[in-house]
Amino acid sequence: MKFCIGQAGAARPRDWRGLALPAVFVVLWGCATTWQWVDTRLIPSPQDVLRTAWRALRQPDFLLGVLASLWRDLAGFACGASAGLALGTLMGVSRWAERIVGPTFHTLKQISLFAWLPLIASCLGSGDAAKILFIALSAFYPVALGSFEGVRSVSPAQFDVARVHAFTPRQRLTQLVLPAAAPQILTRVQLGLVYAWLATIGAEFLLAKQGVGLGDTVIRGRAAFDVALVIFGMGVIGAIGATFSRLAARLEARALRWQGRTP
Repeated sequence: MKFCIGQAGAARPRDWRGLALPAVFVVLWGCATTWQWVDTRLIPSPQDVLRTAWRALRQPDFLLGVLASLWRDLAGFACGASAGLALGTLMGVSRWAERIVGPTFHTLKQISLFAWLPLIASCLGSGDAAKILFIALSAFYPVALGSFEGVRSVSPAQFDVARVHAFTPRQRLTQLVLPAAAPQILTRVQLGLVYAWLATIGAEFLLAKQGVGLGDTVIRGRAAFDVALVIFGMGVIGAIGATFSRLAARLEARALRWQGRTP
């Protein structure tokens, strides 16, 4: 049995209960297809999906598609999160900037993300530039809002301490404001990473005329009426998204532990 280390340093059994529901689903799925409870032309068996997965994994195009999707996702997330952090922090520390930029920001964030796609496509086409811009927008708003709220949550008493110690504006930002706002910022960064991955797949579906990616795998499965390939593609998309979420949560926990806090 595998063990993991708890907060107190003691070893405790790893909790596998989260696998119970997927295991039950797979068993019921296998029973339904084996005993012909469903039309297997519409719902393939788990064995068919595994055979399709094995064929797909052996094709170089699939790996290239995964790498292309990851590259778009990380590039868009880096651009959007960086811009969101900068704008949110600026609005948080400057009342003047909030009055100038805030009304426009709070209005634009109400627009559905997918409503931007026609404008983006008309300006940039359907290539990687358009996809990355769409992904960047998906990460921009949650990170900007989290940064703004996190900075505004810093108490006046903390600023008084900084004033007593004669902090320069740069020291106030790097040694007071950002460390104090880090919990909210990191939570929204994690949310932005999730949104960016969802936007990556959405962009590959809706801007599918150029390039390759994981979305293309599902599109090819749909076009060929290969439901097993569609299910396999969905499974890979979900697995990568879950991995991103777990990595982001661990990085957040490590950063807050460095501050002497827990998320």
